[in-house]
Amino acid sequence: MASLTVTDRFKYDVFLSFRGEDTRYGFTGNLKKALDDKGVRTFIDDEKLKKGDEITPSLLKAIEDSMMAIIVLSENYASSSFCLQELSHILDTMKDKAGRYVLPVFYKVDPSHVRKLKRSYGEAMKKHDVASSSSHNMNNKWKDSLHQVANLSGSHYKGDKYEYEFIENIVEQVLRNIKPIVLPVGDYLVGLEHQKQHVTSLLNVGSDDTIHMVGIHGIGGIGKTTLALEVYNSIVRQFECSCFFEKVRDFKESGLIYLQKILLSQIVGETKMEITSVRQGVSILQQRLHQKKVLLLLDDVDKDEQLKAIAGSSDWFGLGSRVIITTRDKRLLTYHGIERTYEVKGLNDAAAFDLVGWKALKNDYSPIYKDVLLEQKQGRELNANELRRLKDLKNDVRFSSYANVLKRAVAYASGLPLALEVIGSHFFNKTIEQCNYVLDRCERVPDKKIQTTLQVSFDALQDEDKFVFLDIACCLKGWNLIRVEEILHAHYGNIMKDHIDVLVEKSLIKISDSGNITLHDLIEDMGKEIVRRESPENPGKRTRLWAYEDIKKVFKENTGTSTIKIIHFQFDPWIEKKKDASDGKAFKKMKNLRTLIFSTPVCFSETSEHIPNSLRVLEYSNRNRNYYHSRGSNLFEWDGFLKKASDSYLFFYINMILIPI
Repeated sequence: MASLTVTDRFKYDVFLSFRGEDTRYGFTGNLKKALDDKGVRTFIDDEKLKKGDEITPSLLKAIEDSMMAIIVLSENYASSSFCLQELSHILDTMKDKAGRYVLPVFYKVDPSHVRKLKRSYGEAMKKHDVASSSSHNMNNKWKDSLHQVANLSGSHYKGDKYEYEFIENIVEQVLRNIKPIVLPVGDYLVGLEHQKQHVTSLLNVGSDDTIHMVGIHGIGGIGKTTLALEVYNSIVRQFECSCFFEKVRDFKESGLIYLQKILLSQIVGETKMEITSVRQGVSILQQRLHQKKVLLLLDDVDKDEQLKAIAGSSDWFGLGSRVIITTRDKRLLTYHGIERTYEVKGLNDAAAFDLVGWKALKNDYSPIYKDVLLEQKQGRELNANELRRLKDLKNDVRFSSYANVLKRAVAYASGLPLALEVIGSHFFNKTIEQCNYVLDRCERVPDKKIQTTLQVSFDALQDEDKFVFLDIACCLKGWNLIRVEEILHAHYGNIMKDHIDVLVEKSLIKISDSGNITLHDLIEDMGKEIVRRESPENPGKRTRLWAYEDIKKVFKENTGTSTIKIIHFQFDPWIEKKKDASDGKAFKKMKNLRTLIFSTPVCFSETSEHIPNSLRVLEYSNRNRNYYHSRGSNLFEWDGFLKKASDSYLFFYINMILIPI
């Protein structure tokens, strides 16, 4: 469901309160026209609504249905008991209420005359005192209302400038005030409530004696922005002012000044401030924001300079303020001293099924996950109602067909909302067969939108970090961390622990409780696609080889090149007969091959004399034995390097190089 904007709560944006005989056909009429031209929903009374001395229920309702009020305080405003009743109700309804505004316009009257009840305002109130001596309390309330409204920040027109210019300034102020403070999130949200509660608890919004900054981190497409917006919308009305910056990563050094100006405009209404440097902007923000209770959402931050420019520290803001930051880089939050953080989780199967089903079928016909689970139960586990429902499902041809393709999509996306939405959109208005074709294509080559979103994190890495990520994504996923560190150390000649830490903090990989390196399936696909694009048609010109068909092609056609750095044999043996075994000559061209991993037995018809001297890591493992070796000198100087394979493995490999750990 889409979230409502704040203006959706109100029928009108602006309620105009004015003395008709003074300004209806002049200033107020022109102001109404200017507001209409800008699309502002403005209520102006119909003279027929004013009957007698009492304000009508319809006018009271119009005030309550308006987000803000403009009170045109003209010469004879106070002479109307009707206007004074309006004014009192406006202040009771809107003054000091979150998301409501009152703007007084002193039209050719001095604000001090309104405040101190002088001249026409004093004369008018004396007449009200005489005319309604029995309504002493009401008259005092009106006087207090005039005093209150005169103390509000407003606009004063003295007749010393063009009226249209004055009206333009009022319209600009109105547009700033009525901008939606609740932001649109999405048309179908699932699986967020628990995570939303967790982040809200970190913000501790009810405590106004402190300031909190909370970081939300996770991989691209996992729903960080969606979660942050849901939290933002749920609490925004509790703040004096708010601001949302989308995709902060797109603003580099020159764009930071622009962000600082936007923040000043949104929070303190300063639109003409000249800022010549980021440092100057920081100084101005510190000075102007420290008394404001602010809610600030910074989306997709990727550099510490961005945080320093617009949210340098919590003491920039007034007590009760909250700052929410979304990023793919946990290290950024740590470096900025943000201790309250939350890592966004992927969707569970039920939520994922609902999301992709809704995107694909738009509720025209969408199986529900509860029925999928029901279908998987054994007969003895079902009650009478479930048995009847199961019978209906078995008679519904559409259910089985749609449910199967949606389950396949859920498995492919592995809980990533972006992937579920993209695939669901591809499914829309497609047959079951076409939907399966879509998934077949995605499994071969990742969807462009998914790839682009996920690759943002990769593109931001330093070169050595990129190399390590591609090594892990293509060849070392699921391996023990210590072993991976040993292999990478030997491969590169340097300790790579810090590079692995960077990948963890950038949300590209994780370390499981058992000490193994894991990564999301689509992050893995993203890395493999980057390597595939190095040479789409010729795998022998890629830096890493891991896929059955690609390795088979390189060795059968002898198309290896010096580009290849790592090969990982990790498939069922593709040599079915000894006479079909590769002679291994393809190794000869791989002059920069540094790591060779055998997770399955492979057959070569000749000895390993073609293996290049560049090799630094040789790993062989199967369910019975593990072998690992790294070296820094000539391959053939290793003790016992050439060992003939045992007869039990003769069919799978001949003269395999085995180096016991």
